[in-house]
Amino acid sequence: MSTPGSGTPVRTVLLDIEGTTSAIAFVKDTLFPFAERALDGFLRDRGADPAVAPVLDEVRALAPGHEPAEALRGWMARDEKVTPLKALQGMIWRQGFESGQIRGHLWPDVAPCLRAWARGGIALRIYSSGSVEAQRLLFAHTEAGDLTPLLQGFDDTRTGPKREAASYAAIAASAGQPPGAVLFLSDVAEELDAAATARMRVCQLVRPADGTIASGRHPACGTFPEVAARFGLPAPDEPPPG
Repeated sequence: MSTPGSGTPVRTVLLDIEGTTSAIAFVKDTLFPFAERALDGFLRDRGADPAVAPVLDEVRALAPGHEPAEALRGWMARDEKVTPLKALQGMIWRQGFESGQIRGHLWPDVAPCLRAWARGGIALRIYSSGSVEAQRLLFAHTEAGDLTPLLQGFDDTRTGPKREAASYAAIAASAGQPPGAVLFLSDVAEELDAAATARMRVCQLVRPADGTIASGRHPACGTFPEVAARFGLPAPDEPPPG
């Protein structure tokens, strides 16, 4: 399972979510508006919960002089990758997923490849700016079923920023693999730059529906089957639906 021209086999695939496994529009048009609509009621009903109160303390520490709701809405409007915001969004989304109001979107080619790679002994991990809780929820409630049994690890911004090489080095160490045995898939060139600096293998997902433009700095593929072919990963044995 080595990349052509490389003697190191890919043993772990590290996956971004937005723009990689899932449409950017799903996050922008479904998840973010749901969290914004539900924010006030969530803070009113659960602000004193033991799981929520410490996160609100983080918000106050990061935005002194502002009420938590005000700070959170400002971060939402600017799509800032602030850890307590992502944690609270994940808690709100849990209510939506578990009630059936939200189903996790995946591109049709993703689930068949993830199943094939897992069967082939490839470890699968997620690294997203969305909280670990939000990641688990999305993959547990996808249109293709519960895919969490396929996933061996989840990382968010508590591991480190996605555009810093040290974050990827830490993930490789956590996976018990040398960075060269890890393939990182993302649509964002700057994230791929950081992973490559940490000596991971990288590939940019360029999906026309998301408007992604290939950077030219890294290998690029349009679908997960193309990734499988390019990097010598197991091919899916089930066609994508539709």
